Amino acid sequence: MANTGSSRAVGVGRVLIAVYAVLALGATARSVVQVATKFDAAPVAYLLSGLAGLVYILATVALLGRGDAWYRVAWVTIAFEFVGVLTVGSLSLFDAALFPADTVWSYYGRGYVFIPLVLPVLGMLWLYRNRPSRVAAAA
Repeated sequence: MANTGSSRAVGVGRVLIAVYAVLALGATARSVVQVATKFDAAPVAYLLSGLAGLVYILATVALLGRGDAWYRVAWVTIAFEFVGVLTVGSLSLFDAALFPADTVWSYYGRGYVFIPLVLPVLGMLWLYRNRPSRVAAAA
């Protein structure tokens, strides 16, 4: 992927990327511990937390990346995250038996102070405001 274009890691973008990085670390570490120590108790929940961690890692890298390709990867990743948190959050509310243990996205990220619900909205707003065509026109 090309390393051209301006960086989104400026101003508020730095804070957004930092929050994604912390969430990536937290979700991934939590999942690794859960899968290693009690996988049999709730394999779907623990694997979903692992998936969330991978999504947060990819989103962090994509937000740091320059160019149109990374911009598109960031959009896809963050949109997937948003659909995931809405789906898992709703399923955990309506049928708690599906997830005998919480995932990162259970109850819309309640265990993470609802950051998983708010973060993709902020990420999509940031991406929209910093789209390559807009940044190029401003230069």
